[in-house]
Amino acid sequence: MPNSHDAAVVVDGIHKSFGGVHALRGVSFTAERGTVLGILGPNGAGKTTTVKVLSTLLRPDSGTATVAGHNVVSEAQAVRRAIMMTGQYAALDENLSGRENIELFARLMGMDKRGARRRADELLEQFDLTEPGKRPVSGYSGGMRRRIDLACGLVVRPDVVFLDEPTTGLDPRSRQGVWSLVAALKEQGITVLLTTQYLEEADVLSDNIIVIDHGTVIAEGTADQLKARTGTSYCEVVPLDPQQLAAVATALGDLVPANALADSDGSDRLSIPAPDGAKTLAEALRRLDNAQVELADIALRRPSLDDVFLAVTGHTGGHQ
Repeated sequence: MPNSHDAAVVVDGIHKSFGGVHALRGVSFTAERGTVLGILGPNGAGKTTTVKVLSTLLRPDSGTATVAGHNVVSEAQAVRRAIMMTGQYAALDENLSGRENIELFARLMGMDKRGARRRADELLEQFDLTEPGKRPVSGYSGGMRRRIDLACGLVVRPDVVFLDEPTTGLDPRSRQGVWSLVAALKEQGITVLLTTQYLEEADVLSDNIIVIDHGTVIAEGTADQLKARTGTSYCEVVPLDPQQLAAVATALGDLVPANALADSDGSDRLSIPAPDGAKTLAEALRRLDNAQVELADIALRRPSLDDVFLAVTGHTGGHQ
């Protein structure tokens, strides 16, 4: 069984099937208290199924899991009282104001009218929504909806928060706002499980990361530990004309991994392993010069989480 010392979430050998489809095949991991655990994986890998099992929305076929010290099967009600869950779309009443939504959630959680108002004041100030909180949610931007959604979930302080791709569809500014909120949750000692399709997001926010593919955990560690697994630096080539990526790949020949060009579709650059560092860079330059490919830039860089994702799953995070 995974080490449960001071862990907010302990998952041991969880299996879940839907008919003949095996969504989870023995998933095991832990999340320590007051930390952010990033859960990465391609579409259909089992990320959301894992979160649904842990939040008691799905019952596992076998294996055990505890959240905030409670078994997700035998103590489901206690788990629900200890968690908050938010998905890609905010569950708000469009006709009510932000304040009214928070007060409604507070009353549903058993607070009296005065307590609900006081808690709404605190959360609106914390989430920088005091003025917008007076307006109907129907006029909110995506980022404001996400903040109100999170505020509603924090009416009663949870032990564990599940954020299932919380920044999907948000503009960069709103995404940064959600990142700040995740950091604030951690500062309060709240454990956060974050599924995301943005590798940069996991890199910035997560204390620890697990990669799920085909229903199993195939990699686990800090961002730096996972990057170290690739064991090499990378050479990034940016042609002057982005339409020449195919010509770049042809010129570089056996320096380019099999899936690298396909995974760069829609990008303006090609990334290749550079096991020999500067020597690989020099050889790439020689081949590109011989092929008369004009470059905007070429450089060595450290591995990124995208490189890790490619190494452990066979495709990049952009194809999740």
